[in-house]
Amino acid sequence: QIQLVESGGGSAQPGGSLRLSCAASGSTFDHHVIGWFRQAPGKQRERISCISDGDGKTYYSEAVKGRFTISSDNAANTVYLQMNSLKPEDTAVYYCAAGPQITTVLAMCNQPAFFDSWGQGTQVTVSS
Repeated sequence: QIQLVESGGGSAQPGGSLRLSCAASGSTFDHHVIGWFRQAPGKQRERISCISDGDGKTYYSEAVKGRFTISSDNAANTVYLQMNSLKPEDTAVYYCAAGPQITTVLAMCNQPAFFDSWGQGTQVTVSS
């Protein structure tokens, strides 16, 4: 069973940057899809980005495409989400999640039920 610990959340000004980290323990990211999701209070969870360890394929939502980049560091057993050009509407609790890759990264990223391990969430606040 994989356990995930998130870090890197905090406050940023519009146009600023943050990098979120998702570190795994108990297992590695081998043969997993790792996803980043976000949820604002009273809102539904929104998928942001996913990456497949198996084939390296990635997914980005239209809301973050071109601004956010997902990457992985196998030696550190960590997946990152680099967030640039932050906007106030990016304010949310960000979660990372992992699941064994049993289908395509796109299919998994669009259905949170595929992910069986979730981080605790980290708050990202973008404001002046």
